[in-house]
Amino acid sequence: MVENVIYPAYIDAELTRSEGRRVPLDNAVEEPTVEEIAKAVQQVGYDAIVERDKTYSREYEQRGRVLVQGADDSSKNDLVAAVAAYVGILRD
Repeated sequence: MVENVIYPAYIDAELTRSEGRRVPLDNAVEEPTVEEIAKAVQQVGYDAIVERDKTYSREYEQRGRVLVQGADDSSKNDLVAAVAAYVGILRD
């Protein structure tokens, strides 16, 4: 089983594409947390494991990451876009 990894930087509105953001700016959110991402992953229908002691390679601060299990049926870009949309909905 392949695990997908989602870092908060992938959906952070304060970052540029070259700094690691993977979604369009209108789908991104400000300062996403791994807890929000994990909750959104579960809303999409997959299992999430939070690792708080990990750092994205393009960042210096430790914000953690979320491992997504059981997402073999979708591409990583589709998964990240769906998670970004759900984080935005959870904040409203």
